[in-house]
Amino acid sequence: MVLNIARILQFGDSVLPVGAFTFSCGIESAISCGIVYDRQTLKQYVCTALLQAAKCDAVAQIQAMRACRSNKLNELKSIDNDVISRKLSPESRLMTQRMGKKLTELSAAIYPVRLFNWWLEQIRQSHVIGTYPVSHALLMHHLELDEEAMLAMHFYGVATTILSAAQRLMRITHLDSQKILAEATSLFPDYAEMTLNTRPEEMSSFSPVIDILAAVHVDAHVRLFMN
Repeated sequence: MVLNIARILQFGDSVLPVGAFTFSCGIESAISCGIVYDRQTLKQYVCTALLQAAKCDAVAQIQAMRACRSNKLNELKSIDNDVISRKLSPESRLMTQRMGKKLTELSAAIYPVRLFNWWLEQIRQSHVIGTYPVSHALLMHHLELDEEAMLAMHFYGVATTILSAAQRLMRITHLDSQKILAEATSLFPDYAEMTLNTRPEEMSSFSPVIDILAAVHVDAHVRLFMN
């Protein structure tokens, strides 16, 4: 139990070196367009992003972990393709690709086992994209963490990425950010239930506002974050 908690803390840390800090998940455009301007609208944006994650990336994580448990590693390739095909904006595809590769490289460096070396080679040879949800599921499987812990880590990562970016883009205190995070984490069980009740063929990342903001961000003249 103590070891599992330690691993959750390590790989759920917002400063994990996989490149998440360079992305904003569209919050930069949301703030510049006036859609997000205070604590309440920021919370709404975070919850929308969590809903999007629960219906897409988190579903892929569950399917990838179950494929690992069943030793059906070839299914990982189709799951990986399902994730990338549901990313509408170029930067969201770039984000999941870069973070997935960085996480796999990190995993292979810490735990030099066959699974990570195989997946990293698949990425380098362009046999797979190596999306973040699938790469994360491989690591969680190796660490023998359960599905609920994996989902909590994923949702936490989505929320903290947005809040960290917002902290540098708008007038909001650390106390406000932590209050939003506390309110958002209380909803994690609902998002997890949504994920577990979503069939693989129903996986979808469609969220009109976030997708439009991502498109606006691509052509922005001045940008602090990639997305």
